[in-house]
Amino acid sequence: MNDLWTLENEIYDSGVNILCGVDEAGRGPLAGPVCAAAVILPRNCVIEGLNDSKKLTEKKREELFDVIRENAVSYGIAFASVEEIEEYNILQATFIAMNRAIEKLDVRPELALIDGNRNKGIIINSRCVVKGDACCADIAAASVLAKVTRDRYMYEMEELYPQYGFDKHKGYGTKLHYEALRKYGPSPIHRLSFLRKMH
Repeated sequence: MNDLWTLENEIYDSGVNILCGVDEAGRGPLAGPVCAAAVILPRNCVIEGLNDSKKLTEKKREELFDVIRENAVSYGIAFASVEEIEEYNILQATFIAMNRAIEKLDVRPELALIDGNRNKGIIINSRCVVKGDACCADIAAASVLAKVTRDRYMYEMEELYPQYGFDKHKGYGTKLHYEALRKYGPSPIHRLSFLRKMH
């Protein structure tokens, strides 16, 4: 479990006092916004079961959501809208969501650890951590907050647009989703640029 703290402890030992982890959910779906979270956990805080949100069951993520929020020094969660994804592209929209999440933190981190290999659009000092959600406690916590928040949003969208099955696939391009799109056409929350490749 403490392997999750190896990288962060090295960074803290190098003289950084406050760092946050940042991750997103929803870069790949055909519908809905992209959501990002930034989290500052107390150093060496152990949260049982914390792992990359993709490896956790939905029930476990929901449980961890509250535990992370209770334990965090500070956290921020933010969206970039479908309109912003369409206007700027998904990568830039992801950075917009990440920056908004960072700006919601009560304390300003000296360093943001960004999951993945791209961080050019981040407004504060940052560094990339590839597969960070599986090896870095703050990023793993951020991945859970982002995923749960986005899933909850997509459940709300299910009530508005029940014909698409958003409660099942959360907007991702499943067989069921493509069948609904062919039958009903896109909804106001579909990313039209993502549908151009549809056959």
